[in-house]
Amino acid sequence: MGPSAVVADHTTLTRIAALALPALVVLAAEPLYVLVDTAVVGHLGRVPLAAVAVGGTVMSLAVWFGTLMAYGTTGRAARRFGAGDRTAAVAEGVQASWLALTTGVLLIAFAQIFADPLCRALAGDPQAADAAAGWLRIAVLGAPGLLLAAAGNGWMRGVQDTRRPLWFVLGANVLSAVLCPLLVYPVGWGLTGSAIANVVAQSVTGGLFLWAIVRERAPLRPVPAVIGNQLLLGRDLLLRGAAFQACWLSATAVAARFGVAAIGAHQIALQLWFFAALALDAVAIAAQSLVGAALGAGDERVARDVARRVTLVGGVAGVAFAVLAAVGAGVIPALFTGDPSVHDQAAVVWPWFVGMLPFAGVVYALDGVLIGAGDVGYLRTMTLVGALGGFLPLIWLAYAFQWGLPGIWAGLAMFTLVRLVALLIRWRGPRWVVLGATR
Repeated sequence: MGPSAVVADHTTLTRIAALALPALVVLAAEPLYVLVDTAVVGHLGRVPLAAVAVGGTVMSLAVWFGTLMAYGTTGRAARRFGAGDRTAAVAEGVQASWLALTTGVLLIAFAQIFADPLCRALAGDPQAADAAAGWLRIAVLGAPGLLLAAAGNGWMRGVQDTRRPLWFVLGANVLSAVLCPLLVYPVGWGLTGSAIANVVAQSVTGGLFLWAIVRERAPLRPVPAVIGNQLLLGRDLLLRGAAFQACWLSATAVAARFGVAAIGAHQIALQLWFFAALALDAVAIAAQSLVGAALGAGDERVARDVARRVTLVGGVAGVAFAVLAAVGAGVIPALFTGDPSVHDQAAVVWPWFVGMLPFAGVVYALDGVLIGAGDVGYLRTMTLVGALGGFLPLIWLAYAFQWGLPGIWAGLAMFTLVRLVALLIRWRGPRWVVLGATR
């Protein structure tokens, strides 16, 4: 390898890190705030804590919509940016913001009408259900801001600006982390104070992203044709996300049939899996931005080079997580519970969990490559194939034949393997590489 190639390699890896690290902080900010909110409300008693758990589950629907919106916008904006048309890239953000506002208002209306039946269905205790419905009706007022922030993250990642979103999100979450205990205890608003703190944080974040897009001086009127294209892309991401949700819910349902210790161990390993996915998603976001920009610029060589390096970084990150998990096998479960029976079940799951992490690193990176390329239809189809042909049959067979947690995690391993093979086949072929400002 010559000196110029070494410099190019270093530059590419530096750009990946420059995009991935701020994205990681942004991704981690919301879960960390939820932990703070839970800790604050938890001291009010069991009913308020249950209310936040139930209401937060319903609000996670808005977070899911936001993630889809951000991912869909990043690839489209990155192509425009790579083609040298920053104005058009920002215009994608404008239309995504209109979509965010509309969806947010619809979610508010939905929650005001259906809060009571939804919370009663999720909460076994009537008192907790009533408290959750009250919390939800207030907290959902932050949905437009939450979705505006997601749209803003999408277009700003597309133009490779990840520093401003970092400060926007951190600033609003710090404000809310201070406001939440203040409103809950000294002001005396209790559970209502928690909901208001949520609304303030999300509205401030959305307002900052809205201010950023207005400063770009792009045309602000809605363009139905562009919004329609974004909805089409969002449909594929939505179906893909629904397949994931069906898998996680089914796995939890089956694990619960094997007893309290089994569901406890499964929950610990699954939450750690989600945490690793969160970190690995930062690499995927860098891939979305850089691959989209390269394809928009009409440079196939750079797009493939970025894809190769991002995949390498994802694999290395997955190995690093696997090493940490393996070293902590005897310690990590004890941080969550002191129950020896749960520890025994966790020891059964742990080899599966550790063994899959390196492959998961590659899968998440390649997901980012194809999302950046706009090849979302293929991702949707292969995720559905992995879920319907691998994960779901195996875990329900695990229930039927009493295979226990190894059967459930074998299903997750099969799901990961199917996606890995499908993604590698696509990555090595030509069909994801479509040059130009649009796919």
